[in-house]
Amino acid sequence: MSEDDDSGDDIITEEMLWERIPEVQGIDRANTYYELSARIYARGQYDEALALAETARDIYAELSTPASADGLAQAYSAIGYNLNQLKRMNEAAHAMSKAVEILRDSKSPLAIDLACTLGEWWFNSKEYQKTIDCMTDCVQEHQVDGNENGAANDLHLIGCSYRELGEYTKALEAFNEARGIFKKLKEVINVGRCDQKIAHCLTELGDGEGALIAAQKSLDVFVTGHDHYRETYSQLEVGKAQILVGRNEEGLASLEQVLDVATDSDNKDFEFILEIERRIAGVLTKLRRTEEADEITRRLTSISEVMED
Repeated sequence: MSEDDDSGDDIITEEMLWERIPEVQGIDRANTYYELSARIYARGQYDEALALAETARDIYAELSTPASADGLAQAYSAIGYNLNQLKRMNEAAHAMSKAVEILRDSKSPLAIDLACTLGEWWFNSKEYQKTIDCMTDCVQEHQVDGNENGAANDLHLIGCSYRELGEYTKALEAFNEARGIFKKLKEVINVGRCDQKIAHCLTELGDGEGALIAAQKSLDVFVTGHDHYRETYSQLEVGKAQILVGRNEEGLASLEQVLDVATDSDNKDFEFILEIERRIAGVLTKLRRTEEADEITRRLTSISEVMED
């Protein structure tokens, strides 16, 4: 390479982008705002980045070219990511849904990745039916593409959504399908995650024996993998299943073990602790240890009042 050859593109600074804005119109102006938004987002200034992305969106929306359609989708996704960082989850999901809609209309391969992100955001916004609708499309697309791992993760999120809606039979179907794919791919931890949730669904459906088998399988995975966080939740499912099949003493011991772990944490999850203690009170009542059960219930009433306030 001679000394006269360019060694690469000139570096465009943020200051140069700001100076460019009065000089350009149309798609170049929109692209400049979008690029500024991306750089400011990277610095963590999400309010300012959001405003720039919204300006870019407005300009792209006034144009009617294929390039502007792609830009409009990018702007909507940028708006979504900024809103997500600002904890405005429902607004973030609505913005991302616009991006996905545009990209799917243009048959863009980028649509599937943003759609998966959108499904997670709908779930975090507690919009469980929208999560199911979104991820059902993702499953089909991943299966067409031959992406089995992607399809399994989609099915797992669908199962979680049905579980939140209390539709345990449908949740069970989704978790079992996801488990089958994860097992085929030898994704051991993900198989364990499915088994833990399968156990939960079976307990809710009254199948204690099936729940106990699934819960023990998930516990075996997490104990072996030293995944102590997930181990705690699997131990809870073991305890619940033991109680459901009438093994109350064993169930009590399992729940007390879970409680020890939950209360030993520096960042105590009081909702989780209350759930365990309520179940302990219930099994103590079954064991005719009513004074202990009543004392737990009294304490939980005080804590519940604080949390409700």
